[in-house]
Amino acid sequence: MSSDQKHMVEALKLEWKRLWQERLDDKVRAEGIAAGEYEKLFVDKGTIIHATRNYRALSLREILEQHQVENAERFIPPSPQVGGWAKFVKTSITVQKAHQGRRLCCMRNRSKSGSS
Repeated sequence: MSSDQKHMVEALKLEWKRLWQERLDDKVRAEGIAAGEYEKLFVDKGTIIHATRNYRALSLREILEQHQVENAERFIPPSPQVGGWAKFVKTSITVQKAHQGRRLCCMRNRSKSGSS
């Protein structure tokens, strides 16, 4: 991947983050509305970016593909159901730490009872 493409992806991600941070929330209609113009993301001011019903949500992957970024899915983190760092930590690391704590307790109890 070229450095120009990497810089473009970083700029798009920053714009994407800003879009979601600056959105206006319409409590009555349960919608999120774009507060400004986001030309890089192809989003105009007043565009509904989040709604509860009958709405096709914006996709960063599709925006990256429109900008002709190679391997666009590489820049999008997986959903929590599929996996990712958070799921890995929950399923692998925290489970191992819990088992290690139990082993240490059992070993300490054995050494105390054996020395008496």
